[in-house]
Amino acid sequence: MNEVRYAGFWIRFFASFLDTLFLALPVAVVIYFLSDGNWFDFSQYQQNIAYAMSGNASKALASQPQTSLKWELLFEVAVLLVTMLFWKKFKGATPGKKFVHIKIVDADTLKDINNTQAITRSVGYIVSTLALLIGFIMVAFRSDKRGLHDLFAGTVVIYDEEAYKTL
Repeated sequence: MNEVRYAGFWIRFFASFLDTLFLALPVAVVIYFLSDGNWFDFSQYQQNIAYAMSGNASKALASQPQTSLKWELLFEVAVLLVTMLFWKKFKGATPGKKFVHIKIVDADTLKDINNTQAITRSVGYIVSTLALLIGFIMVAFRSDKRGLHDLFAGTVVIYDEEAYKTL
């Protein structure tokens, strides 16, 4: 049996970046148009960017755009559902993880995760974020490369050795 190769911080960061571009961003565009522009005040974002670019960061941060909780929740649920569909289809991988040949597995058995683990892990992302990103940063310092969300869900991210065999 091959030794388990845990996926570290930077490869996971890159996979997450790809997922933002190819998974979350398209969902966001659809939700924005479904909301008829009522999800958030895009003009306020543009104004804040203009303030920031002109060197007036305090003014840019002073007034944040208003968002609709209903549309925000729809976005979050849609991203969760799409992510879970990819985890099922790609056996623990989103498009970004698939691209870099890593996957999420059960920490004890190294088998596919179940729906409970998927939902727990997704909720754990919120906790990892709210804890000043420490839940993500800890991946860089643990030998098993598990983040707070992995610990909550009983998961680990490993290199998909089978994907390398098909190259």
